[in-house]
Amino acid sequence: MPKNKGKGGKNRKRGKNEADDEKRELVFKEDGQEYAQVLRMLGNGRCEAMCIDGTKRLCHIRGKMHKKVWIAAGDIILVGLRDYQDDKADVILKYMPDEARLLKAYGELPENTRLNEGIVDEEEEGGVDDYVEFEDEDIDKI
Repeated sequence: MPKNKGKGGKNRKRGKNEADDEKRELVFKEDGQEYAQVLRMLGNGRCEAMCIDGTKRLCHIRGKMHKKVWIAAGDIILVGLRDYQDDKADVILKYMPDEARLLKAYGELPENTRLNEGIVDEEEEGGVDDYVEFEDEDIDKI
């Protein structure tokens, strides 16, 4: 059997998230960039996001963030817009929850943006409860 000459397994390659502990400087959008909220994850390094300008875009997670920064539905992200494709964008940065609250406080995000909960469809929100009540006599008939 050959002797193992490596330095460890995949957990070593993954590394530690020590950089998350320290506070980082808040990054604001520049021209060619836009704030967006993730609607749903699509897989293959892509997600669907609703930009603040009202456009729904297919966003590609860049390789530097892929498998290092985990993005979920409801997260606030900074996307780089494409000159040649208006319906597609590239994810540049994911904002932490406290950074997203600061952006909303500074007026960068609109007031109707919901930060701390996942995205809920409009049909579910205004729908009628599916509450069914059974009588005791119904059970006896069975």
